[in-house]
Amino acid sequence: MQPHLLYVEDDESLSFVTRDNLELQGYRITYCADGASAMQKIKEDQFDLCILDVMLPDVDGFMIAQEIRKTNVEVPIIFLTARSLKEDKIHGLKLGADDYMTKPFSIEELLLKIQVFLKRSKVFHVEGANNQLGDYLFDYKNLSLRNGTYNKVLTQKEADLLNLFFLNQNAVIKRSDILEKVWGEDDYFLGRSLDVFISRLRKYLKQDESLKIENIHGVGFRLKSKE
Repeated sequence: MQPHLLYVEDDESLSFVTRDNLELQGYRITYCADGASAMQKIKEDQFDLCILDVMLPDVDGFMIAQEIRKTNVEVPIIFLTARSLKEDKIHGLKLGADDYMTKPFSIEELLLKIQVFLKRSKVFHVEGANNQLGDYLFDYKNLSLRNGTYNKVLTQKEADLLNLFFLNQNAVIKRSDILEKVWGEDDYFLGRSLDVFISRLRKYLKQDESLKIENIHGVGFRLKSKE
């Protein structure tokens, strides 16, 4: 089955070239030239990946991403923008985006990123459910972390990161390895996003004092758990 991509871009010339290349690679494209029509499309259809221009005339890409994440925490999102401000990149990643490309961008690089994110969304999993993690039950497949009456629904990125720690308990994982495995590449801005996600997981795990995500200075992180 053809992967179904949502592509939102108000630049007519750029969108024509990009759509042509995506379709040549066998992707099914739903194209929107403005944010309002994109907001309607995400209510009507399901997508395997979303490519969103940030600067749109009405509803911007950040607002579209927020709407997508209300109902789908798993679909990969790639932002495209002419703005290269660090704050914009960090804001986009905090919203749950998987990557952020600055215009003008390489079509070849975009195609490669799409392939990586589609592949990862299908193969990144752990067998079974309700895996014991300290006092918690971690259900990766259903994005759930439970401890008694506490039940936290995780985003896909949070679950991917926690799953990596779960599979490597008490072992030091390099920052670069985490970024490669969970985000697909080692990048400064993604590293800032990783720190945000680490803080979230620490908050979620605080009910069990034996579970600690330790910062190994200059190296990476370690999930210290009960032996």
